[in-house]
Amino acid sequence: MSEGPQRRLAAIVAADVVGYSRLMGRDETGTLETLRAHRAALIDPLVEKHGGRIVKTMGDGLLLEFPSVVAAVECVVATQTGMMERNKEISDEQSVRFRIGVHLGDVIVEGDDIFGDGVNVAARLEGLAEANGLVLSDDAYRQVRDRLDVNWRDSGEHVVKNIARPVQIWEWSPAVPQQFVPDSKDNEDPASNDKPSIAILPFENMSRDPEHEFFADGMAEDIITSLSAISRMRVIARNSTLAYKESVRDLSRISRELSVRYVLEGSIRSGGNRLRISAQLIDAQDGSHIWAERFDRTVDDLFDIQDEITKEIVTALRVNLTDGEEARILARGTNNIEAWQLCVRATELFMRFSSTDYLEARALAEKAVEVDPNYAYAWATLGYTHWWDGRLGYTGESEAKFRRARELAERAMAIDDTVSWAIGLSSMVAGNLGEYDAGVAVARRGFELYPGNADVRGFLAFALSIAGKYEEAVGHFRAAMALNPFYPNWYRNGLARTLIVLEEFDEALAICNEVLATEPAFFQALLQKVYIFVRTDRLGEAQEVIGEVGRIVPNLRAGDAYVLQRNSDDVFMQRFVDCLRKAGLPD
Repeated sequence: MSEGPQRRLAAIVAADVVGYSRLMGRDETGTLETLRAHRAALIDPLVEKHGGRIVKTMGDGLLLEFPSVVAAVECVVATQTGMMERNKEISDEQSVRFRIGVHLGDVIVEGDDIFGDGVNVAARLEGLAEANGLVLSDDAYRQVRDRLDVNWRDSGEHVVKNIARPVQIWEWSPAVPQQFVPDSKDNEDPASNDKPSIAILPFENMSRDPEHEFFADGMAEDIITSLSAISRMRVIARNSTLAYKESVRDLSRISRELSVRYVLEGSIRSGGNRLRISAQLIDAQDGSHIWAERFDRTVDDLFDIQDEITKEIVTALRVNLTDGEEARILARGTNNIEAWQLCVRATELFMRFSSTDYLEARALAEKAVEVDPNYAYAWATLGYTHWWDGRLGYTGESEAKFRRARELAERAMAIDDTVSWAIGLSSMVAGNLGEYDAGVAVARRGFELYPGNADVRGFLAFALSIAGKYEEAVGHFRAAMALNPFYPNWYRNGLARTLIVLEEFDEALAICNEVLATEPAFFQALLQKVYIFVRTDRLGEAQEVIGEVGRIVPNLRAGDAYVLQRNSDDVFMQRFVDCLRKAGLPD
């Protein structure tokens, strides 16, 4: 008698060729020959060496099984490292690159094949991996964290399709050797987590001049940006720390609400050309002062003071830096205080996302590039005012606004292609102009440079969503929200627009309502509500919302959604526009 299906615990590896359809479209015969050569010379021997077996091939992918996670990860790391070496002399357009997911789980065995939830999870993890990279589930990570000399990046929990609970994932890439290796993920209390977590509170303006509020806020912003380039730290985004600007500062409460252990607070006083800046780093767990300093300098020394404070934080928290991280901390885009102040004020204004503030922000950014034409951040700031104009439909002609934003992004990147603000803008305009792969590639580079920057994570999520990589996008949106607990509405709206494609209508509707509760004129959230209502047979409610859209943007037409709600999925876009028409939005 046949024994029937059997169950066993296994390390499951799912591998996929990045851009397989594109490679086959360019050269079907050559791609197949290249794949066979890679397998014969590298992949198959490594699998055999580590005691694994190839369960099956699926054209563009492989399903492997190993008796242990240690053996599986050793094999994958060797494979990805070897593939990068083999691709050294080959252009990106022609090289074969894998993304790989590894999971430890229960499988059902039928003959030579395996099935079950464990296989499904491994496949979903593979979809979250970067080219040449590896994504590990938390179950698999616990088997290797103390056994292998591999640097892992904690990428948080991700919601993946058809898997009931969020999956905690860990990432590795041979191109990013500086990733942090925490000892344990068992305790989520920030006070006990080995990855230092910190909130940089807005500096208190002790001067009488209200204009110095921008000065104080900009200083905190620059320190946050510098620290977010460090993979071994968790740094709360500026949007969230600004919430405590006018409040009585109960550091214990702030620590709990932001899930951080350490808090930096300070003050700034100016008189003439003199500055007095005080800063103190506090362990919010017990209120003890770890470091404190007062700087009496001139205004021209401001940037040096910022760098000193940043280095003191890193030293006090015993964070080891890579050469690249130290270089980014000490990078300086301008020595012109006026240009820097203009950009700080412009950013503050256009991030309010109102139809009047962004015009004032544009005027300030234009003045900044006049003051210092070699300031990449200034050109990017100016570009954002055009991009948001296009995204929010202030003046119509969105595509022309996006093209202008791209010109400014290219100007910024030509000056300094490591500025996070410029990278984010380049990614966004590429996606909005239909250059989806380029947008994702730029955004991924930004994430590698600034792994702790919430907005950079948000830019990556948007780029992935626009490019049709919805599940990965959802994970990055949620990670950005974790880094920025008082997250802005563009995070919310981006998550909602991604969830509606996945037909997670209940959560998407709830998020749209959250957006509109604080910004009733955020008409893109209204359009997403219309789509949800039409798809769920609530036409009457959809028509009511369309009436509201007409009052906010009277000249809006259904076809405008092709630009405003840009998505690489033509079928979804046609359905979205059809739903707007059905609800009564004119052509």
